[in-house]
Amino acid sequence: MILENGTIRTLDPSLPLSRSLAVAGDRIAGGVGTHETVLATPEVVDLGGRCVLPGFTDAHVHFPTWAVAQHEVKLDGCASLAEALARIAAATPHGDTLRGYGWRSGDWSDGRDPTKEDLDAVTDRPAALIAKDYHSLWLNSAALAMAGGDLEVEGGVVERDANGEPTGVLREEAAWRFKERYLVIPDGEYLRAMREGVKIAHSRGVVCVHDKDGWLGAAGLWQELDAQLRVWQSVPHETLPALEALSLHSGLGSLMRVGYLKVFMDGTLGSRTAWMMDGSGVQITTGEELAEIVRRGAEAGWPVGVHAIGDRANREALDAFEATRDVWQPRGLRQRIEHAQCLTPEDVARFGALGVAASVQFTHAPSDELLAKRFWPDKLDGTYSFRSLLDSGALLANGSDAPIEELDPWAGVVAAVRRHWREDQRLTLDQALHATCVAPAWLSHDERFRGTLLPGRAADLVVLDRDPFTDDLEAVQVVATMVAGRWTYNPPPWS
Repeated sequence: MILENGTIRTLDPSLPLSRSLAVAGDRIAGGVGTHETVLATPEVVDLGGRCVLPGFTDAHVHFPTWAVAQHEVKLDGCASLAEALARIAAATPHGDTLRGYGWRSGDWSDGRDPTKEDLDAVTDRPAALIAKDYHSLWLNSAALAMAGGDLEVEGGVVERDANGEPTGVLREEAAWRFKERYLVIPDGEYLRAMREGVKIAHSRGVVCVHDKDGWLGAAGLWQELDAQLRVWQSVPHETLPALEALSLHSGLGSLMRVGYLKVFMDGTLGSRTAWMMDGSGVQITTGEELAEIVRRGAEAGWPVGVHAIGDRANREALDAFEATRDVWQPRGLRQRIEHAQCLTPEDVARFGALGVAASVQFTHAPSDELLAKRFWPDKLDGTYSFRSLLDSGALLANGSDAPIEELDPWAGVVAAVRRHWREDQRLTLDQALHATCVAPAWLSHDERFRGTLLPGRAADLVVLDRDPFTDDLEAVQVVATMVAGRWTYNPPPWS
């Protein structure tokens, strides 16, 4: 197959631009710009002036959770508690419990957190609504009754009123344990939702995801799904003993590969549980505990992805990586900190110096602007420091954190280049695309296999309706997607 009469941007500096691209089987063939006579009776695809880029990777997504959430009550964007309650009252439940996601009381004009009584007024069916950051859970009385008062757990927060009664809001480990015990979703529901979700992902140019839902058995779901989507899967760090017993190491699999251990240091900005230097927030894992996890993981051949939002959480994570680098650096393990939302100035340069990747979410910056200014007013010069991290030598990888934000890599590119409220932290288009296409491939040890469009690389690509380097960046639309030489979304010809 020859794609011609358009602009091919390989994202490789040695040969950045061409007018045609040859595909043979599942790989890029010959030289970029190969003449069609090189292949026997090739199919010729007329790009009609469109632009081809390497396919997008979402480097941080909770894919099964996001897929299921497409069928739940959506509370994202509500401007008030009243608006959220109106959506809940109008919802048609699927199953015994009404489920929803996306509320964020920090955005509401009402100026207070929700309560069980608020939900009781609009539904008597058990209702469980996860917050936008997925670190808080809002329950009504019927749902709370499921737990029989057993709500407290180490690392969790149970919000209580003046009488000591639960208000209906659980945070961190308290929320997660309730969800794991009482909001179990059958595998069949996950699989149905994921099949639809893969189609949506392909329609947005996604060829690979770094999935974070290892805790709910996502690896097994992906195997059942047999999707035409590359997956770099996390697993909970608690599973390391089982992995050691089986002598398994990072990279197991083919299209779906189990890649790294996931650890939580703290909570989030929106739930006010980020672990900060002033001592506020929720500490889930100590620096000493993380160092032991990193060391033991390295000895077994596993890198670690560390959730760290607050400046103290990031400090402790960097300290742990530094204390153990004699073990993991010689093994070539590619460590990463997820989010890195708030950093002290002295910690920014440590990412590059240690070789720890910053797995960030470009869309979080504009989405979180008001919250950051409200909760971190004295720390704004250390928040969402994309450009500073990159300039200091850090590898920057872009994800969506869906369903916290929408699974849409191009929205992330636009956010990084045009919409970041800290203008000094905006990126160039080249830098944003590198973080969306090239850097995630490096994290999964695929830099010689995918992420750029050079001969011998995987034929994973996206066709855009225009060249974003010469046209309106925000008007760009995905036309078609190819994974391993197969069109997975909207095959040509195109009108």
